[in-house]
Amino acid sequence: MKKLVALLLALVMCFSLVACGNNNANVSDAPANNTGSQPSGNENNTPADPAEVDTYTYNSYSSALGTNWNPHTWEMNSDSAVQGYILAPLTDLTIKDSTTGEYQWIFVAATDIIDVTADHQDDLVKYGCAETDATEGYVYEIHLRPEMCWEDGTPINADTYVYSMQQMLSPEMKNYRANNYYSGESALAGAEAYFFQGSIAAMDNSLTGAITALTDLVKGEDGVYKTADGLNAYIVLTTGLDWLGGYDLATYVGAYGDAYFDVAAYDALYALADENGNVAITDETWALLTAVISNPNWGEGPGFEVNYINYEKQYAESSWDSVGLYKVDDYTIRYVCATAYDYYYFLTSCTSNWIVHEELYEACKDYSGSLVTSTYNTSAETTLSCYAYRIESLQEEKQMVYVQNENYWEYTKNADGTLSSETFFEVDGAKQPQFMTQKIVVDVMTDDAAKLAFLAGELDDWTPAADEVVEYTTSDQLYQVDETYTMRLFFHTNLDSLKAMDAAGNTNSVVMSNYKFRQAMSLAINRAEFVTATAGYKAAYSMLNSLYFYDVYEDPASIYRNTDEAKQAIVNLYGVEYGDGTIYATLDDAYASITGYNLTEAKALFTEACAELVAEGLYTAGEPIVIEMGWMAGAMDSSNSQQVTLLNKYMNEALEGSGFGTIELKAIDNLSSRYEDVYNGVYAIGWGAWGGAAFYPFTMFRVYCDPSYVSYIHEGGCWDPASETLTLNIAGEEVTMTWQQWSVSMTGTGKYANADNETKLAVLSALEENFLKLYYCIPICATTACSMLSYKLSYYTENYSIMYGFGGIRLMNHNYTDAEWAEYVASQGGSVAY
Repeated sequence: MKKLVALLLALVMCFSLVACGNNNANVSDAPANNTGSQPSGNENNTPADPAEVDTYTYNSYSSALGTNWNPHTWEMNSDSAVQGYILAPLTDLTIKDSTTGEYQWIFVAATDIIDVTADHQDDLVKYGCAETDATEGYVYEIHLRPEMCWEDGTPINADTYVYSMQQMLSPEMKNYRANNYYSGESALAGAEAYFFQGSIAAMDNSLTGAITALTDLVKGEDGVYKTADGLNAYIVLTTGLDWLGGYDLATYVGAYGDAYFDVAAYDALYALADENGNVAITDETWALLTAVISNPNWGEGPGFEVNYINYEKQYAESSWDSVGLYKVDDYTIRYVCATAYDYYYFLTSCTSNWIVHEELYEACKDYSGSLVTSTYNTSAETTLSCYAYRIESLQEEKQMVYVQNENYWEYTKNADGTLSSETFFEVDGAKQPQFMTQKIVVDVMTDDAAKLAFLAGELDDWTPAADEVVEYTTSDQLYQVDETYTMRLFFHTNLDSLKAMDAAGNTNSVVMSNYKFRQAMSLAINRAEFVTATAGYKAAYSMLNSLYFYDVYEDPASIYRNTDEAKQAIVNLYGVEYGDGTIYATLDDAYASITGYNLTEAKALFTEACAELVAEGLYTAGEPIVIEMGWMAGAMDSSNSQQVTLLNKYMNEALEGSGFGTIELKAIDNLSSRYEDVYNGVYAIGWGAWGGAAFYPFTMFRVYCDPSYVSYIHEGGCWDPASETLTLNIAGEEVTMTWQQWSVSMTGTGKYANADNETKLAVLSALEENFLKLYYCIPICATTACSMLSYKLSYYTENYSIMYGFGGIRLMNHNYTDAEWAEYVASQGGSVAY
């Protein structure tokens, strides 16, 4: 699932968000109020004067340009961004219904992909697949689009795909991206043996998963662990790993230091490394690796070490005939997987492509070294496009310009020489104009320079720094891309621990032990104001936002937050009634009314809490309250300070007249382990987020309830979910289990692992409601990635989806022609106000 999420997010960033290589998460993907129009031919069908033709240019920026967008060897995000414009994917994800967030698969370079395993079981034997009698998940027939060609008009057919894969897996080239096809879930049968033939190769275990634990290795008399074949295995520090997205451990430790790693343990490991940054595996080095990754902020520990090792493997000679990719006819190929691979996962792998232009690729080869290399797709001269745009010009480290590729099959050439296009699929029930952008200009500049250019109307997007976002919070042109992470206040409520905190410096933090006090805290927070006054958030009233799909492939509309079960859980949490005799007629009306803020109820609950604490002898009415909060790993900035200021404002407004004195929440920064500190009772309150599992939310509550799943439960200072029980009515049956058992009930061998979605939704929503009702944590806001878009452009939809962004450059609209925009900017005195 982690890899699938990464794949889809990479897809979104690559083309839906049109990042253009901007490593600062430049979101340039496109809002729905289209007031522009598609270029069209003139009435008399005579060629138009170029000066009279409307032009539509998208001006963006990047901190660096791609240098190698060869699909066989690319490494950096900036390289991937270039491919997003010039290399057509076999499949893609796009909008079906922008209102509900429903997505759809479309076939781009392919016309269809079919699982034909049942009819071609002979391939399972021929290519040495993991199973030889399977009926699905192994053999995929890819029907290629006959209209596809390169920008020079060269046809793209089955021979193109077979040749390109031969080059990808060439043992003489050892291409960097070959690992996507010889290992992992979508590996081609026979590809690994072909790629590594006649050699001893180092394998990335985080990709292959061959070694699942230290016990899979054999310990020698010298104390060094090796493979069962007697070959080397080692911890890698300076070699990129699939587990780390292609980066190495040294890079992460260097970037985050003590905040996320045990640096002393890393330094001890590094001292034992050879010249290649490899460390022999012994009991001592394994323990050091465990220590390095066990920092709670990094979130790993024992069992994760196998993702940081490589091992050697011996390979015999092999031939191309043993690789499971072959031509059926001119526009059909079959792809034989080494292991069973779900159809929709296979489609996901086809959102990229491996093809190259044969003649140009061969012309770019260099045979002078020990390996054959190629300069293909490293300059404008060595690049040919097969997608919607082509590279017109490239000035290294300065500027890259793309223009429409007139030989791309989705375009129609108009009488005036311009290109126009309409979707071959329906969006919101109709075909839509697409690829309106005629030219894309990406300039290299710093963020400061980009801001000035954006405000001068010279750039169409800009990514503000966190402390700049607040300036534009109320702007219609600020776009916040939702992330799965929900920021929350989480607590330690054990009374003895709270008393110890008071003795150590807090004042009356014992109030956190009172249930009504914590509930009042939640209702006192004006989330709508909080997220406009601080950088980069959206208000949150629940644990899971609209990015979570409960049946992501079988039902593209299956957004958990849109279900009646999910809505009812939050309506119950905040006590909103609906139906006859109430303000709200329907569940949807009641749910839409929720803001999480109710000052009147917060005041009443604080009053009740004060009376209870005074009666228990834990608090003296009128006394001040001072509580330190474990706030963040780095140093506080103005935005963080404003967050704390607002929380204090909200609490004191609600405490007034309750019997409590004033409260001061003091944020502590530069903490290496705030999550662990709250758990251990150093702080009563922490600030942080959980997220992920967007495509299987049924596992979400393991991080809150399953001690075997995480190194510790952040809210573990409040309770023991392994022993405390919860009774739920599921499908008419009263079921009592521990919270831990409930959290794993929909995974593995759990009671509801194989239940239908209706039952799983009932369980998940009940867990969300009942966990939030404990008030061991309070959701406040969801994290976002923020960007500005000029008035010149608009996205197709403003409803962001993790599956298709805002619709991508495919559906991006221009509200002004280039000439009209220049006139508008001039009318504003050369400075656009946002």
